[in-house]
Amino acid sequence: MNEKERAVLDLIRANPYLSQQEMADALRVSRPSLANIISGLIKQGRISGRAYILPEEKEIICIGGANIDRKFHINEETQLGTSNPATMTVSVGGVARNIAENLGRLDHNVRLLTVAGNDSDWDVIVRESSSHMDVTDVGQLIGKSTGSYSAVLDHDGELVIAMANMEIYDYLTPVYFEEKSRVISNAAMIIIDLNCPKESVDYIKKLASQKGNPLVIIPVSSPKMNRMPSDLKGVTWFICNQDEAETYTGRSIDNDGDWKKAVQELLAFGAENVVVTSGSRGIMAASAGEEPIHFPAVEDVHVEDVTGAGDAFVSGLLHGHLIGETLNENVRMGLLNAAKTLESSFTVRPELTKELLKKELEELQ
Repeated sequence: MNEKERAVLDLIRANPYLSQQEMADALRVSRPSLANIISGLIKQGRISGRAYILPEEKEIICIGGANIDRKFHINEETQLGTSNPATMTVSVGGVARNIAENLGRLDHNVRLLTVAGNDSDWDVIVRESSSHMDVTDVGQLIGKSTGSYSAVLDHDGELVIAMANMEIYDYLTPVYFEEKSRVISNAAMIIIDLNCPKESVDYIKKLASQKGNPLVIIPVSSPKMNRMPSDLKGVTWFICNQDEAETYTGRSIDNDGDWKKAVQELLAFGAENVVVTSGSRGIMAASAGEEPIHFPAVEDVHVEDVTGAGDAFVSGLLHGHLIGETLNENVRMGLLNAAKTLESSFTVRPELTKELLKKELEELQ
């Protein structure tokens, strides 16, 4: 055992009914880090039973992708059909994982549910993620590769082409989620991305509806919109981009009028809140029974890297929702977090805290 594991055991011996948060505070570590230490102690056979976990500790459950991101940054003008001088960076990513890290940095209790290979890529993800989320329920599959995303960015930071190896997410089946149903049912919010198969999205939607859990659906790309449920009844937030909205509604969005109609149609499908993003044009959003509102993007943003900006928007918006803010304030938090992430070379900006985001909002006013 290492020093932290011994310290956790000492606390549990003294009071086995301590909550994870109380132990994390005593040891000055994050709650996800504490949960991962405890999981290791259980696997070692040094702890039996779970008396120290109190049921009132509700978590945000993030379901979907957790990948290794490899980004190739082209140094000069992009030339197709030939070799381009470039630099490469490696970081952790995945829509669900990125949202989980953002929310963890914003001081929410988060658990990640996904599947991964039993490989070095997953070891990297655990090392970079475990301080911000609980990863103890992730399923590791022998002989499979952890999801990966490789992007080529031009010298302005814009995406040229991307390649995604996501076959492992076919194993995010209803059977996997049935095994985690107790954890999912107790969630303060469930966030699912469309890396999951359609039958699993339907299963989670049904479970959330039965248990009364707030549910958020985040598409990954237009080709994966065929994994969407047939309606949005019981969905608290549906957040997508223009292409994804066009695919789901079957309508082209050519102007602001079409944009508003798309939001209204998505609300008519049953969602409580709908957001349709459109890059530098900003977003169109509305709650059920209200008229869509256009929110412009934050101005004068120096784009360092576009990767992760969409996930940052979702996270900022949901942070506002979770702390009881209005739709307008939720959107402003999302737009600002996205803008600050665009200016960062990191997929999730490492300086993010709830205090910093609040200060940035005040400065923006």
